[in-house]
Amino acid sequence: MINAGIIGATGYAGEQLVWILNNHKDVNIVYLTAHNYAGMSFDDVYSNFRGFINQKCIDLKEATERLDEVDVLFVALHQGGAFEIAKEAMKKGIKIIDLGPDFRIKDVNCYEEWYKIDHNAAELLDEAVYGLVELNREDIKGKALIANPGCYPTATALGLAPLVKNGLVELKSIIVDAKSGISGAGRGANIQNLYCESSESFKAYGVTTHRHTPEIEQQLSALAGDEVIISFTPHLVPMARGILSTCYAQLKKDMTTEEILDFYKEFYKDEKFVRVIDGFPETKWVKGSNLCDIGVRVDKRTNRVIVMSAIDNLIKGAAGQAVQNMNLIFGLEETEGLNFMPMFP
Repeated sequence: MINAGIIGATGYAGEQLVWILNNHKDVNIVYLTAHNYAGMSFDDVYSNFRGFINQKCIDLKEATERLDEVDVLFVALHQGGAFEIAKEAMKKGIKIIDLGPDFRIKDVNCYEEWYKIDHNAAELLDEAVYGLVELNREDIKGKALIANPGCYPTATALGLAPLVKNGLVELKSIIVDAKSGISGAGRGANIQNLYCESSESFKAYGVTTHRHTPEIEQQLSALAGDEVIISFTPHLVPMARGILSTCYAQLKKDMTTEEILDFYKEFYKDEKFVRVIDGFPETKWVKGSNLCDIGVRVDKRTNRVIVMSAIDNLIKGAAGQAVQNMNLIFGLEETEGLNFMPMFP
């Protein structure tokens, strides 16, 4: 049995992580931490857990003191939140899966430029592995520190990987137009996320400044073996969860939609959580699952390929992917605890 601790259990990603791990046959949840809800029963914070989980949330200080009780620590905090706890856990040989951004960007200067804080655990970056399982599986197995990818980078990198890795598109031509549900902004109080502010509206945000930009570029550059610079514009849509990433790139040679589809199906043929479909992906068909649906079209007029990738931002884009990583580093079946269908409606 794997003993797990969850730091930041009452955010949306943390709550989904609790839900998945509670149903995982090989995991025992030892403790749940929450900054604002320490001392409260978890099912008082999220009533859907009533009758299932009534553990009291603890604070970060107590979690740090009890590190010896866990085998793996999931950290679901904002930037800067994982530095100190990761240092302490690594000293004790405890596996870390960081759902935040602190170990995703390998270049310290790049991280500090985009996140506007000092990186206080730079000595751990060489040990961190970027946990996009479908693309980095062999590097992840058995490792101690996993940087769980962001939601936009997950959808985007999975969508573009077959093209970029095999040199089928012009690397400087990539444009990413992505849309996310409001849960992607987190659970904290924010006027822009109130119902009257976000309902029946659709807007771009973080234009040219979104912090997932260098993460996407880093992963695509690694796949291409060359520098990739993208134009990335995220949008907020009035739905609770889901991401649809629509990516555009110039093909290097003439190819048909059918040829590209066949190429994608071959690339992902052994992947349990990627479905290459003939139609257009929709967020409703991956909601509540660890799946990524991908569709492609070729615009013959412009010789551009359009790739559409849909995920649930809280599961494949966060908690589900974290469990997928945990399964790999502990030598379990990769799909363990994640074999659930999308929920509909």
